[in-house]
Amino acid sequence: MSWVPSVFKDGLMNKKNEVVLFSATAIALYGYDQGMMSLINTNYDYLETMGIDGENPLVGIIVSVYYLGCAVGAIFASLLADKAGRKPSIFACLAVTALGNLFMFVAGLGYDKGARTMMFMGRIIMGLGVGGIDATIPVYSSELNSEGGRGAALAKEFQSNIFGLNMAFAINLAVTNGLGKENQWAWRIPIIAMQVYPVLLLSFIYRLPETPRWFIFNDRHEDAKKALTDIYGEDDMKEKYDELVKAHEEESSHSVGYNDMIWPGSKQFHPTMVTVMGQVNQALTGYGAVSVYGPQIFELLGLGVSDAEYLTQGNYISYFFLMTLSWLLIDRVGRRILMVSGAFSLAACFAILTLLGGLAQNCEDLGIPDLPLAVVGSIILYIATGIFGIGWLPEVWLIPTEIFPSTSRAQGSAISVVIWGLANFAVTLLTPIGFNNLNYWLFLVFAFTNLFAAWWTWAYCPETGGRAFEENQQFFEDAKEQNTWLVTRVNRGEFRGMPEREKGDDEDGESQPLLGSR
Repeated sequence: MSWVPSVFKDGLMNKKNEVVLFSATAIALYGYDQGMMSLINTNYDYLETMGIDGENPLVGIIVSVYYLGCAVGAIFASLLADKAGRKPSIFACLAVTALGNLFMFVAGLGYDKGARTMMFMGRIIMGLGVGGIDATIPVYSSELNSEGGRGAALAKEFQSNIFGLNMAFAINLAVTNGLGKENQWAWRIPIIAMQVYPVLLLSFIYRLPETPRWFIFNDRHEDAKKALTDIYGEDDMKEKYDELVKAHEEESSHSVGYNDMIWPGSKQFHPTMVTVMGQVNQALTGYGAVSVYGPQIFELLGLGVSDAEYLTQGNYISYFFLMTLSWLLIDRVGRRILMVSGAFSLAACFAILTLLGGLAQNCEDLGIPDLPLAVVGSIILYIATGIFGIGWLPEVWLIPTEIFPSTSRAQGSAISVVIWGLANFAVTLLTPIGFNNLNYWLFLVFAFTNLFAAWWTWAYCPETGGRAFEENQQFFEDAKEQNTWLVTRVNRGEFRGMPEREKGDDEDGESQPLLGSR
């Protein structure tokens, strides 16, 4: 690569930008799948090929079984990430994702018998890969970023998640309008288009570094030094190496397995419960349902099918741009305040949507025009979607990477994905049933679940932003000594907000980015 101009090589294509670009593209896989299935579920040829009708519970089961695959894939990926390295784990997950996607594409292609089985297999296999990616990428990204930049880095990556969502829905909308809902290629093209992600990532992964933390944890110190030199520079390598070795020595005496994380009273049970409840509460916000069943949500507000589909695309575009506020705020305001205020705001939005949905469904009897209700309802839904992206999309993925020691960071991230998979399996399975039985009252259910999410987060989730990994782990040690999980009572509420830093503090320890330009 000597022919590459040095300005381009050292500027735009430094290791920091390469890691962020790669991680962002990998996270976009998750978003693409959500946008991909939303219109496929309403394609007449797809439903006929699968042997089901639009109101059959199998529609939701085919969507939701993917999340079970994610849960299993996260566990295997975390074990591989600890044993073989973060990069090999990511590589394997991308390959599995590509295989599952191909299974989905060929389901019923030229044959009828077994099409639904093939689709189920494809959904599960692809879930294994994407779940593994979602478990490993946040760990990989977090271990290569500073405490003052971890949140912004992951928020940028999750903004690409929304880019994937937009890309999938846009392709869906274009081919549906161009070919019609009766054409099989209107649902097969969006599926196979997803292959661009794993193919690009698999061809690029060789350029990326393994995390020096993983090398040191596995006593590969020379490899750690080479990696640090590659991404940090020869002059500063020794200082950073000494810091990582010191951190490893403090953690190495605390070997941690899954049994130490999932049983009450075990070493890492407290941070595990913070991780679990973060994902449960994110599911309770209701936005797994909005992402997958966006058009149906707009129809509840009284809109026609075509208008609902275009407004869904507009909502996703707005979502993408509003996510910019997430990475601007997450390391300045903190994770906790964004989550609490976001859940309260979502509860208010869903309460208003309940009222508007009720009016829209009964406007003829009440003698009021339906268009103003639909317009106001759509604006509220746009606002609510942005609030979710700012306050709840990246935070619950970031916190597990900040509260566990290196000995259990991959397992903690895996548990996060497992709970995410199970929770979203339940939400995406039950949402169509909610549409058919609760109608607009489904909004009110989400209003109450958001209130619960806000309360639990305020009471039990510590602020992890602006602190080194070791500082966040100290919170849980102090909580055990003081026999309380309430954030307001541990160390007199020290972890209610971001720490106050003296000027120049960010030049020491982990405040200095690991991935600095050379």
